[in-house]
Amino acid sequence: MTSIHPTTKTELHPRSLHRERYDFKALIKDCPGLAAFVRENDYGDESIDFFNPDAVRMLNKALLKHHYQIDNWEIPAQYLCPPIPGRADYIHYVADLLSENPQKNKAIKCLDIGVGANCIYPLIGNRTYDWQFVASDIDPIAIQNGQQILKANPAIAQQVELRIQKNDRDVLVGIIQPNDKFDLVICNPPFHRSYADSQAGTRRKVENLKQKQVLNPVLNFGGKSKELWCEGGELKFIKTMMLQSKEFSNQCEWFTAIVSKKDHLAQLEQ
Repeated sequence: MTSIHPTTKTELHPRSLHRERYDFKALIKDCPGLAAFVRENDYGDESIDFFNPDAVRMLNKALLKHHYQIDNWEIPAQYLCPPIPGRADYIHYVADLLSENPQKNKAIKCLDIGVGANCIYPLIGNRTYDWQFVASDIDPIAIQNGQQILKANPAIAQQVELRIQKNDRDVLVGIIQPNDKFDLVICNPPFHRSYADSQAGTRRKVENLKQKQVLNPVLNFGGKSKELWCEGGELKFIKTMMLQSKEFSNQCEWFTAIVSKKDHLAQLEQ
């Protein structure tokens, strides 16, 4: 079967390093472990099984090494393994916000709420734009693993500080300190309201892709409970972030968050 896929992913940001189709030969050269997961798909193209969490994790390692010179990126089993192109897009779009201010000729400092064990936004943001980061999480294991990733990448480690959020009902309170100044806050909040909600969402996603019923879905990008759901889901999380941002309005220029569900936009805009 002849390939019918476009060669350029035009939906990604114009500055994205991921607009072209994956060059698996180049990726394998930088990350030999990827070779075991690469196969020819139905269109005669090299690809991986995106339903295999191990394959997805190895692809991420290769992308981070090839495009961002990130060494020894590892995450604990079952923790969220984020899709790199989408995460990079968020960084590029908030960079566009900052570029609207012509006085931004200084080092940019960013606060990442919910950094996760993967530490992905500080890695991409620092390597792409040389930003400094403070990054928080409520999970001590995530913070510990982030420290290990930074230790393996000492040039970035000097630009990133990890902080633990001790109260899971707070977002900004307890993290932003009196002397902190940030150019922007970024946040990819937990999408779901409960474990059952997250499982139902995973099942819908997998069934849509496989076009058949799935009883025990496995999320190919993983994710522990704290990464996937929280009480009230992303709507409550972002509302809390909005309310708490008032307390720190003089310490940060932009507060941003990803909204995954279009239906939430009207309430958030109000």
